[in-house]
Parts: sequence; C-alpha cells; structure tokens
Amino acid sequence: MTGHPDDPDPEPAEAGRRYRRAVRVGWMLLGLFLVALGIIGAFLPLMPTTIFLILAAGCFARSSPRLEAWLLDHPRHGPALRAWRAEGAISRRGKQAACLGMTAGYGIFCLTARPAFPLAAVVAAALLGSAAWIIRRPLPSASLPRDPD
Repeated sequence: MTGHPDDPDPEPAEAGRRYRRAVRVGWMLLGLFLVALGIIGAFLPLMPTTIFLILAAGCFARSSPRLEAWLLDHPRHGPALRAWRAEGAISRRGKQAACLGMTAGYGIFCLTARPAFPLAAVVAAALLGSAAWIIRRPLPSASLPRDPD
C-alpha cells in the first residue's frame, strides 16, 4: 500500500464501479432479449409484443438512455409505451387485441391439450381475471399522442 495511512483504499471504489457497470450491462442484455421477444411477437400470432417492449423500456431506463429513447420514440410502439408509462393506459385496440389473443390461446389450449375440467377451469379463470384487469385499465388521455386505432 502506498500513500498516507489515512488515504482511503482505492480498491473498494474500483470494485463498486465494476459492480455498477456489470449491473448496467445485465439490464441492457435483458432489455435486448426482451426486444427480441417483442420482435418475434410481432410476427407470431398469439405471442404478445407490447408487454415485452414495456419491460425492455424499463430495463433500458436502468442501463441505456439512448435505447430507452429509441423505444419510446418508435413510430409504431412508442405511443403505447409512453401511455403505459405515464398513465398505465392501454388503447382500445390494444385491449381488443389482448382479449382476442387470450380467447384464441385458450381455444387452442383446449383443442390441443384436451385438459381435464379442473385445469381448464383454472386456466379460464386466470385468463378471465387478466382480461378483466386489462379492460379496466384507462384509455390514454387526450394529452398523450394516440396509438393509431
């Protein structure tokens, strides 16, 4: 050790910087993974897009302001992300798409898995609860740019 005995040890400060950088990189990698899932969801029926992008924006808020701004300013998905962030709001079209997707997913589940009644009832109850929650979310206010409906 060099320097004066009362000088703080530089090792803990450096370790703290390395830790914060690793955490930031972890948030960024998770955000990129979620964007990839959102892109896949844009092309696969029944797989959501917006929820993955909402989560990715949260990850980027903790890691990369540039990537967060890129998502929030996206011409197609940005308005929905900003409405969710500002008001917890979901557009009418988004609500319809979510409920339709859950209905179709449940139908496919029942046709392909042929679940016993108790399992089918539990899945139906979970989807109905999710649909009710989505439907009760507010619509974006007039002060926010609207999703193209």
